[in-house]
Amino acid sequence: MTDPTIGLAPVVARWADPGDAAAVADRIAAELARPGHKRIAFTGGSTPLKVLALLKDRPLDWSQVTIALTDDRRVPDDHPASNFGKIHGALGDSGATFERLAEGAPVAPFDLVWLGMGEDGHVASLFPTMQALVRPGPTVIATTPIPLPPEAPFDRLSLNEKALKASREIILVVTGASKRALIERVLDGCTDYPVADFLRGFGPPVTIYWSA
Repeated sequence: MTDPTIGLAPVVARWADPGDAAAVADRIAAELARPGHKRIAFTGGSTPLKVLALLKDRPLDWSQVTIALTDDRRVPDDHPASNFGKIHGALGDSGATFERLAEGAPVAPFDLVWLGMGEDGHVASLFPTMQALVRPGPTVIATTPIPLPPEAPFDRLSLNEKALKASREIILVVTGASKRALIERVLDGCTDYPVADFLRGFGPPVTIYWSA
């Protein structure tokens, strides 16, 4: 298998100040303001919807943006657990182009990858313990967390590590004291969590947005 770190520089991680939802909204707006077409990978969950609500009244041009997801649950679009359904519901009329996750599909590089993180240190649907079919290159893989979390007991599709690192920048957006403590342990050298693969070693620069 090809080493996903080939061609990447050592990771430079920094804390954003401020790191709240408004600061994330400003970062997304700045990305949209750059000239030319942009490719952005959105995390799932509720945080993107809060950020998009802060952006809804700004005069932003989404027509030059392709939106992908870092991961999703393998459920219909109208299922409450569907990340695609939530993001498309918020931006479906914006003029943005949506790129669906398809198992085994190659993934083009991104301008910005937006990651969240679980309490167990997972990012996208790359879990500490999981069943996954390894595929070479930047691509979409099928994953199943072990054990299945009771709040979201679904198989997943996820960008693999190489696809997530094929970006000009990664933003990692987290809330809560326990997640900050986990990130600080990783920055101090702990490699026990999937997020460590993005905060240490080789990859694009990472800006960490944290709020209580």
